Amino acid sequence: MTAPQDRQTTQRPDQRVKLVPCGIDIGGNTLPLLAGAVHYWRIDPNDWRSCLLAVKKLGLHFVDTYIPWGVHEVSPGKLELGETDPQLDVAQFCRLAQEAGLWVIVRPGPHINAELTYFGLPKRIVWDAACQARSPGQTPVMLPMLPLAFPVPSYASDAYHDEVARYFQLLGPVLAPLLYPNGPIVLMQVDNEAAFYFRDGPYDQDYHPDALRAYRDFLRSKYGTIDALSLAYGITDNEKDEPSSDLTRFTSIDPPRRFDAETPTDLVRHVDWCAFQEHLLTTALGRFVRALDDAGLSGVPTVHNLPPGQEATPLHPGRVAEVVDLVGQDFYHAAGQTGRRVVARATADLAMRSEARGVPAFACEMGAGFPPFFPPLAEQDSAFTVLASLAYGLRGFNVYMAVERDRWIGSPIDRRGRERPQAAFWRKLCAAVLRTSFSTLRRRVPVRIVIPRLEQRVARAMHAFSPLSSAILSTFGIGARESAIEADLGLDDPLAVEAAEFVHAFERALEARGVPFAVVDADEYAFADDARWLLCVTSGALERPVFERLAQAREAGAHVTLGPREPRFDEAFQVLSAPYDLQRLGADGRLGPVVRDSASAQSAVGQAVDLLGLPTHACDPSDVLVTVHEDSSGIVRVIFVINASERHVVARVRGAFDGSPVIDAVDETEFDGESGVLEVAMRPRSVRMLELAR
Repeated sequence: MTAPQDRQTTQRPDQRVKLVPCGIDIGGNTLPLLAGAVHYWRIDPNDWRSCLLAVKKLGLHFVDTYIPWGVHEVSPGKLELGETDPQLDVAQFCRLAQEAGLWVIVRPGPHINAELTYFGLPKRIVWDAACQARSPGQTPVMLPMLPLAFPVPSYASDAYHDEVARYFQLLGPVLAPLLYPNGPIVLMQVDNEAAFYFRDGPYDQDYHPDALRAYRDFLRSKYGTIDALSLAYGITDNEKDEPSSDLTRFTSIDPPRRFDAETPTDLVRHVDWCAFQEHLLTTALGRFVRALDDAGLSGVPTVHNLPPGQEATPLHPGRVAEVVDLVGQDFYHAAGQTGRRVVARATADLAMRSEARGVPAFACEMGAGFPPFFPPLAEQDSAFTVLASLAYGLRGFNVYMAVERDRWIGSPIDRRGRERPQAAFWRKLCAAVLRTSFSTLRRRVPVRIVIPRLEQRVARAMHAFSPLSSAILSTFGIGARESAIEADLGLDDPLAVEAAEFVHAFERALEARGVPFAVVDADEYAFADDARWLLCVTSGALERPVFERLAQAREAGAHVTLGPREPRFDEAFQVLSAPYDLQRLGADGRLGPVVRDSASAQSAVGQAVDLLGLPTHACDPSDVLVTVHEDSSGIVRVIFVINASERHVVARVRGAFDGSPVIDAVDETEFDGESGVLEVAMRPRSVRMLELAR
């Protein structure tokens, strides 16, 4: 096993700009990734300079902008890039940003959303049948988005990828001269929230002919022979229990069109379909990256942003990280208990994954305001979300939107470049992040609740409310407990529901004791040497590679607990011919190796604190939570106090306060910690970032 700080990123050697754990290295100068979004095509060019200077005044180092294909295209194969319309002169906007002392993040799509009609795509593309994603009935997949519903493109369509490649070729001559070191562009986003345009139910799409061909190739690569697939799917001649003679070719295999599993074996084709959708999106992003390279737009790192609720989508962060350099996350949440729980899950996983890859944990979009056809988010919501995200390990963010524009409410800067009252918060926050060197700090997380990809695929397959996006439900704190099909497939308890209950029980128990933890994928970073306790979720099936990683982590000193079921099946839901040797995971009866009842979570956590010497950052009252951030020497520099409740409280934080000043890093309130107990007045639904001056 490898400690996370020793791992390296997979950035390409030709890159002249490097991502590093605390930000981005530009010619030997490292900056934390603090950015603000400005949409040049929505602002009078006469106001570009004042808007950019206002972004710089907030304390941000980068300006982030989309490049909308549909706005720039005047006819197929021709873009307007400022030749006749100065408002579309993206090159001039980038040059002005450079003059203002800002580096530039460009986001050329092809999908950008940005609350644009057709999400920034040309009208001709979305209405081209060859480019459209397809439903099981081969109808176009419609997105009921304001102001106008439209059919979404297929990430598998060769016709669509050909069009995208031509668009990038047209952008290349304009943007390539602006790439660092010749210009200010230092980061390039590839597509946007690539989760099937929020039509991410497992049986919503994509049944496009090109997707079906790719699906069969995927199965062929996985199984090798049609006989192997027939056995895995239980398609046999009943009398002989051999592969069915009726199934002779991969080309005759069709994907499932609805959830119809009745036994564990029936799940395999549904899980394969979910796995293929992950493969499809990763492959599409890789094709976009190659198209950018072919257009001369290479040499700077690439980034992709996961949408809120990404764990319920077919986006696989580990796979996406194989084709882009930086995998970030978008945050739009209301202040309160639900928002805190969702932010905690998303950020802790993002932070651990980013640390393992040697890149910053970055919020590609940190909501500052909201579109008018979404639930409103007040300034308090934005402040709560960004501070809670930093509390759980975020190291950089893009204020979205920094500058106001049409179809957006609540930005800190208006479209003339004048500050609004909420600008003061962002300016103070950026100053606090820089003053405390926050991007260099680390939150230690010795406990990981590991959710294997198999469990996530089962939860997606059993989503009960398709076509309502499970990702959108997850953003509002609604998970498998509330939205999964309650089918037990003959296993006594509903699979996805039981697993979700187990995770939730341990989250509550760990938070009650103040134990730092993260809910993570079963990728390699989850099993690093600094793990003290790994709680692996299994509702009866477990991939062998995951079991081997757990066993290796146990050998390296971590304690391992499975639950709520002992593994009976492999990843193909075949009964294990040789059961996993659970003795390899340890045999301490107090913590496992299997905790069967989620109700036992509180007792297990209490025993783990004593047995493993886990750190606890408790607070009074107990529903006020604390996170701790240390420098490279292990000295605590910043702590966060989170009151997600609806009441005013005075939080009593116990810790190693030695009489040194304790200051709210944002509003500069001073606190007395000489007695070893810090008393902090907390407003309802608020977070304080406290700086410990030592």
